[in-house]
Amino acid sequence: MRLQLIVCAALAAFFPVDALLSTHPQTLSTKQTFHTRQSPPLFSAAAAAVGSDEVDVSPSVKESKWDRVRREGGMFSIHTKYGGLNPFGLWYGVVAVTLGIPWYIAMTICQIFYKLTGERFDRLRRIPIFITQIWGTLLLRLTHCYPKMEGLDILRKFYKEGRCAMFVANHSSWMDIPYLGATIGWRNYKLISKKELQRVPILGKAIKVGGNILVDRQDRKSQLMTLKKGIQYLQDGVHLCTYPEGTRTRTGRLMPFKNGAFKMAHKAGAPVIPISIVGADKSMPIHWMFPFRPGHPVSRVVVHEPIESKGKTEEELAEAVRSALISGLDDYQKPLDK
Repeated sequence: MRLQLIVCAALAAFFPVDALLSTHPQTLSTKQTFHTRQSPPLFSAAAAAVGSDEVDVSPSVKESKWDRVRREGGMFSIHTKYGGLNPFGLWYGVVAVTLGIPWYIAMTICQIFYKLTGERFDRLRRIPIFITQIWGTLLLRLTHCYPKMEGLDILRKFYKEGRCAMFVANHSSWMDIPYLGATIGWRNYKLISKKELQRVPILGKAIKVGGNILVDRQDRKSQLMTLKKGIQYLQDGVHLCTYPEGTRTRTGRLMPFKNGAFKMAHKAGAPVIPISIVGADKSMPIHWMFPFRPGHPVSRVVVHEPIESKGKTEEELAEAVRSALISGLDDYQKPLDK
């Protein structure tokens, strides 16, 4: 079980991490959420890490789970309680864990360094994010999962301005996490993740040491501190990342947004950069433990022009970002009620 935790944690954790990363309506806002509907929080207890019903997506009536996994992943695929697994997925997991061992050691060294120096150096925790970027880049390259990218010239131009932004992306697969990190590149960025992820091996340490935002959704004080810390990061020049849907979509189509990310950006006066992640679920659907095939070239990332938060209400900002993000998605990912 511990090995399974480590393998899946390594997959989930290419930061930033939720966590990544995602904002919960009750966590970051006292107002009504934008296109809100009730849904599980992002990284629901690291479902892929410990195995849960979230990965146990029911197939159509005419097709069993076994048949579905075999159809997608080939004759050597198997269905486990953690999701589908085939030879490529096994290879991906082995690479993730192998790279995860030195990653964990590096995070431990960073943790000791910050403790000994009283955090007087590297206050914004740039070093752990750089190390995590190395892990994620090597993982994607060695497994041939590095996605095609469009619009990187937009980011290069934006970075030259010396400003930070809130990056907002759609979420249909665990691969969205390393894809987003690879797109942002070698910059200092943080994700918003729930407190429970600290217990996941490797991932939990990387989240904490990297200075990513941890939130306890049951604690109102923690929720307010999340909002405050996110705004402070943006004012300090640190990028933030989030998946405003709040969880992975089960249908592949973009779901309603929660407004926490837009509240942060609006209050900090920071622009929002929409990122359309296309076809990540074609490599690793929600019912697979690991990718069943390389992400390249079936997956791609589309970077859109920054959308300024100044001069807009939170609702107008969310609407503009959503429209831009939808414009870069394939038809099967676009919401039916645009």
